[in-house]
Amino acid sequence: MENTNGKLKRELGLFSAITIVIGMVIGSGIFFKPAIVFKNAGSPFMGIMAWVIGGLITVASGLTIAEIAVAIPKTGGVFVYLKELYGEKWAFLFGWVQTVVYVPGSVAAQAIVLSTQITSFVDLTPVQQKLVAIFFLIFIAVMNVISTKLGGKIQVAATIAKLLPIIIIITLGFARGTAKGLVFNIPGGAASAGLGAAILGTLWAYDGWVSVGNMAGELKNPKKDLPKSIILGLFLVIVVYALVNVALIKIMPVEAIIASSKPASDASVVLFGSLGAKFISAGIAISIFGALNGYMMTGVRIPFAMAQERQLPFSNFLGKVNKKFETPLNSFILVVILASVYVLSGSFNTLTDLVMFILWIFFTMAVAGIFILRTKFKHIKTSYHVPLYPIVPIIGIVGSIYIIVSTLIANMSYAIFGTIITLLGFPVYYYLKKKNN
Repeated sequence: MENTNGKLKRELGLFSAITIVIGMVIGSGIFFKPAIVFKNAGSPFMGIMAWVIGGLITVASGLTIAEIAVAIPKTGGVFVYLKELYGEKWAFLFGWVQTVVYVPGSVAAQAIVLSTQITSFVDLTPVQQKLVAIFFLIFIAVMNVISTKLGGKIQVAATIAKLLPIIIIITLGFARGTAKGLVFNIPGGAASAGLGAAILGTLWAYDGWVSVGNMAGELKNPKKDLPKSIILGLFLVIVVYALVNVALIKIMPVEAIIASSKPASDASVVLFGSLGAKFISAGIAISIFGALNGYMMTGVRIPFAMAQERQLPFSNFLGKVNKKFETPLNSFILVVILASVYVLSGSFNTLTDLVMFILWIFFTMAVAGIFILRTKFKHIKTSYHVPLYPIVPIIGIVGSIYIIVSTLIANMSYAIFGTIITLLGFPVYYYLKKKNN
């Protein structure tokens, strides 16, 4: 039985929206990125600055996207923004990459990392890890299918739980940390090129916040709650990231952080002893669980929005809203099936790496769309306007271009293959357009 009006229930409030932003941004990055960031930055102080600057670039994009989101408060996020501002073809290519590879590949990657983290408590064979990963995919999908509100509550609980170990590290790090003279000590060898590489590392750790726009059609008050959730969520993340890194420096010598593959776990051992590593492992597992739930909750709205616009094969099936639960059940089924295939094949990391270059091009287009919105859509009146226009949007665009160029230099082959995957969407687009006409 399907909901005939094709509408999703508006049952997510501001707090749920903020936790979606925080839950998707704070995944495993904060636990593993400090080592490479400090190594590239060349000093503790420049490392902290990299986290702050990366956060400010992200906030600039967030402040900009927020105005677009308020003007176009529809389910589908960036897909819808691209369609309204640039046209159907660009939106289709973005949605195509998201639907076929990025969304299922991302949730598959999160599920695999989560099942791997479980091995800190239970011994699992590689095959068992994959089965556990698929179990998590199905479990989270079922919870979100039963109710969007339930999925939102899971996100709230997971976000609160993941912040607890972070808060403990920050508090005890400042109270009991013994490493001295490191935070503001800048060795003479620090170089601006190193800072640039460090900022690039932090920008990946801030990724994911824009997906809250996918849920716009299910927010109770999207015109007010979307900009608030993006801005408040990102500022909280910046504060958390900066404080965690300062705390780590106070707990351990920066040389030890750089040499560690899991600095947060090592810091917990210093603070709590051997049980500390178990505690942080549990915190990381909860953190990844929350990120997986966030990616699943928001990601399925991409194929759903495309199907409602008849821009995917089997659109009649994928674009339906289940009558009993009033959620996009069929889109969940598609994402879980594709993600399970990626889990079993083990190729999901390669697939997601291939499309990151293309996704950042689309993301830059979305941020730059503010200029189109302000010139061609003057009739749309919004209750929120990006501050310090056009300076703030330009900062966001420059940061995004920096990621694109850096990725192009570092992984030319990924950029080429990512482009090929995207271009494969053209024949599908023209076939569907001819069929619909």
